[in-house]
Amino acid sequence: MADPIAEAAAKHPAPEGVVYTYGTAGFRTKAQVLDSVMTRCGLIAALRSRLHKGKWIGVMITASHNPPEDNGVKLVEPLGNMLQEEWEVLSTTIANKPSPEDVSKYYQEIASKFSIDLSSPARVVVGRDTRASGPRLLDCVLDGLKAAGAEIKDCGFMTTPQLHYIVRSLNTEGTPHAYGTPTEQGYYEKFGAAFKAALRGKKPSGSLTVDCANGVGGPKLRELIKYLPPKEEGLEIHVVNENVIKPESLNVDCGADFVKTNQRAPPSSKVGPNDRCCSLDGDADRVVFYFKDSNNSFHLLDGDRIATLVASFLGDLVRQAGLADSITIGVVQTAYANGAATQYVEKTLKLKVDCTPTGVKYLHHAAEMLSIGVYFEANGHGTVIFSQDTLDSIAKHEPSSPGQKEALAVLVAVINLINQAVGDALSDMLLVEVVLAHKNWGPQEWLGTYTDLPNRLSKVVVDDRRKFQATDAERRLVKPEGIQKKIDEEVAKVRQGRSFARASGTEDAVRVYAEAATRTEADDLARKVSELVKTFGGPGAA
Repeated sequence: MADPIAEAAAKHPAPEGVVYTYGTAGFRTKAQVLDSVMTRCGLIAALRSRLHKGKWIGVMITASHNPPEDNGVKLVEPLGNMLQEEWEVLSTTIANKPSPEDVSKYYQEIASKFSIDLSSPARVVVGRDTRASGPRLLDCVLDGLKAAGAEIKDCGFMTTPQLHYIVRSLNTEGTPHAYGTPTEQGYYEKFGAAFKAALRGKKPSGSLTVDCANGVGGPKLRELIKYLPPKEEGLEIHVVNENVIKPESLNVDCGADFVKTNQRAPPSSKVGPNDRCCSLDGDADRVVFYFKDSNNSFHLLDGDRIATLVASFLGDLVRQAGLADSITIGVVQTAYANGAATQYVEKTLKLKVDCTPTGVKYLHHAAEMLSIGVYFEANGHGTVIFSQDTLDSIAKHEPSSPGQKEALAVLVAVINLINQAVGDALSDMLLVEVVLAHKNWGPQEWLGTYTDLPNRLSKVVVDDRRKFQATDAERRLVKPEGIQKKIDEEVAKVRQGRSFARASGTEDAVRVYAEAATRTEADDLARKVSELVKTFGGPGAA
């Protein structure tokens, strides 16, 4: 009897000598070695859906901010969140099975381990970004899904957050917690209406220039603009770097990662002094803002800045609506957050700060533990999560004055404007514009909330990154023995010093972060800690 699982795996054999790992961003590498992985991810998605009693699971084909020749795939859980960790391991194992028979056998093993009925319904939604390899890799995913007998909804080109939105909306349709209409148009309608309601007649000053990284965010932003208030009443948006006809230009000299890494505007930027700009990444799930001042100096307003701006505004709304007694707001950061941002949240905004290891899944999980959890990585990926209790409190709250009523209306609109399923560059961009409009701020006022401590990020190549083991949300090393004491000694020599070293998740390297009161001290500290890493991580070191 024919085995459709083995047949699908045989159609897309695994290349020799490639080892795959499902990381924070799913599988991501050169597109030409991903065919076998895509087919097997289709099998995993079908199993995951059956385990969830036929709920929709998402498969997104994207490599986000990576160069055009790369691609990748990540799976999306029923509420739009990222794949559960145990299933990351299963995905990694099946991706590395050598033969079609091994793949089929492991597929059966997973089904039996979790008591999955393979004749029950499986439903999977698939989306992809604009990379040239997308159509081929989509076919590989579809082969896996068909072999597993899944019902398929192919959404074509989408931003990653749009796919997350559709998965969550499909699975909550018809329930008291319905998220939205499960179509692309439903996405535009929901966020367009929420933006208009959140502005409450206030108009953002000036215009916003949006660099779309020559990725899928360009055409999707063009579509979203049709659902926003006309520019006379709302926000005037200039769309740049939107060439999706030439996939080889994706993320090249533009996009959020370019701006964050190089600390400068894309070379294509033609804006004037104090004009607000932002850059999306290739799949539009992260955004950073920036501007040039009247002296032509570049200023970056990254994820830390977005988190502090949004947390401060939500804090104001919760107080003004008379909800401060029942709702607490917290900000979740990683060790890479600038120390000045942490201090501003704790001392000025008087809000709680939690620190987690690097990686969106850790931030998201910690934010879910709070009444209102604001999280943004410094790279611009983040969102705000409202607990069900918080949403219920807000829905039941009876305002006792016109001021409370107004604040409550804005708060409700802002909740609808935030994509709680995942960090969403388009939704976050509109959220920032709402806050600036309400505060009547331009980029200078936003920048003026606190002064970033000078910092330096370095990479040290080592023989074996596993020698470096960290604790305390990756802020302190427990191995190699003795290194942390030496780092502490160097930190103590500079003013406002802070430094940590952590093993890279993707390569044999250790990333060193250092900050201090002056640029010279920060650079010097980074150099000295990097030297310690070389000494302790070299050949023969324990």
